[in-house]
Amino acid sequence: MKLIFRYLGRYKTAVALAIFIKLLGTLSELTIPYIFEHIVDDVVPSGDLPQVILWGLAMFAAAILCRQLNVTANRKAVDNAHRISYELRQALFAKTANLSGAQFDAFGLPSLISRMTSDSYNVQSAAQQFQTLCVRAPIMLFGGVIVSLIMDAPLAMILVVMLPFLIAIILFVSSRGIPLYRTVQGKLDTIVRVMRENITGIRVVKALSKEDYEKRRFASANDDMTRSDIKASSIMAIPGPFMQLCLNTGLTLVVLIGAGRVNNGLMKPGVILAFLTYFNMIAMGVMGLNRIFMSLSKASASADRIDAVLQTETDDDILPEAQGLVPSGDEFIRFEHVSFSYGEDSGEREGFHGEAREKALEDISFAIRRGESLGIIGPTGCGKSTIVNLLMHFYDAGSGGVFVDGKDVRTYEKDALRRRFGAAFQNDMIFQDTLRENVDFGRALSETALRQAVEDAMAAEFVDSLPEGLDFQAAIKGANLSGGQKQRLMVARALAADPEILILDDASSALDYKTDAAMRKAIAENHKDSTLIMIAQRVSSVMNMTKILVMDNGRCIGYGSHEELLRSCPAYREIYEIQMGWAAG
Repeated sequence: MKLIFRYLGRYKTAVALAIFIKLLGTLSELTIPYIFEHIVDDVVPSGDLPQVILWGLAMFAAAILCRQLNVTANRKAVDNAHRISYELRQALFAKTANLSGAQFDAFGLPSLISRMTSDSYNVQSAAQQFQTLCVRAPIMLFGGVIVSLIMDAPLAMILVVMLPFLIAIILFVSSRGIPLYRTVQGKLDTIVRVMRENITGIRVVKALSKEDYEKRRFASANDDMTRSDIKASSIMAIPGPFMQLCLNTGLTLVVLIGAGRVNNGLMKPGVILAFLTYFNMIAMGVMGLNRIFMSLSKASASADRIDAVLQTETDDDILPEAQGLVPSGDEFIRFEHVSFSYGEDSGEREGFHGEAREKALEDISFAIRRGESLGIIGPTGCGKSTIVNLLMHFYDAGSGGVFVDGKDVRTYEKDALRRRFGAAFQNDMIFQDTLRENVDFGRALSETALRQAVEDAMAAEFVDSLPEGLDFQAAIKGANLSGGQKQRLMVARALAADPEILILDDASSALDYKTDAAMRKAIAENHKDSTLIMIAQRVSSVMNMTKILVMDNGRCIGYGSHEELLRSCPAYREIYEIQMGWAAG
């Protein structure tokens, strides 16, 4: 709940105004039964028609004032709540974008999506109710009781006796609801994950005719969430029938006891009529409190989940020291005895329940100078992409040091480090936008730079064949482009800003040998000052690199030039002979 009040505090003037207007509207509503009682018991018996008309107009004015004030307050509350949810989503998105790789893995993409959507909506609803129902319900409840005590204390004691029991059960049940709703939101994360997997992999599902299997998998997750939601809602619904029974019993007692007091001359008829109205207001107040606690139980669980993300320290919040390691030599990029395991630094993070896996990298050391090139080759899952993840500081090395330009990457400001890179990743993204925007990516690059990048990436041929050229609209994930076209656009994006360090992570796997060779030649000629790191499965893609790192099961099993590795590394020589022999054949 601290999160909700923190964001409400940013609009304290607007929130206070909405609350004040709602307060006036509720108080004006409380005056209506009192005026009605006065008309019935005092004005009508006097036979003074002008007074009857005057007090009738006063009652009508109170009703109109009540309506206008409540409508105005509700509108302001809705506006404030939407502004709060807007800021909250902006902050959550910004924080999510700055999470490290380990932090992102710990929370999980489905959980982050549900926190951005359903959790933020629950907080928005609670922020709105805080300004309206949280004002109206208590005033209706306690204001009705106070006015009833003023009008007829003995009759009002029926209400006073019941209220502690009603409030106690609401508080008790609400205390049980918060952890239950937190469980429900966790189950929702699972549903989002299953849906996302199915939407992303729909072609695979259809190709293997696994629609029924995926329907059953989704049904299982849906059933699990539904059971949790029913359990939470059932417990939170307990106060409703109990309160209704108590209120109806109290209403019956008011009528019976009130009628007896009227017959005995202890109270006037108008009082009992006003009492019935106040009793209805009090009932609405009690039911409103129940709704408040149900909503706040959901919102409290959601706010805690959102705050867990917002309070996470990222690279923007803290720059750790470099653990005393310093690079040796004058190399531009250097790894010194680096070891790393995915999940090893996120075991205590909310939503992460796995254990640290076996090492993705173990005791990796290499160095290249500015303007040199490094090829990384090895079987799938051997740790090639992990090297890039550590170099760009998506993850922290478990041990050892990663250095760029003589400085530990952990001591760089995130933007200062990553502005030096241009990268085309193995599973990179084509956005639903024009080809121009996909290459430029908001960097306001010149037309000359964009055109040169497209040509160097061997994308000019297919771009120029399109009627719209670079203004061609790509579909979601580039669905209207071939695999090779998408890869060439990704490489063009990486080249466009002429980066200091160019990373191509298996970025030519969908290209034919001729196009791949032409692209490598263009990069070598037109980006001589860039330090190139190329991850590839083909020997032909890396054999002309200054240095080649051969990986297997997270370890370096060979390091040197192409000629050196042919002599000293049997695994590299075997890959070369198989691939180049096949190519020659």
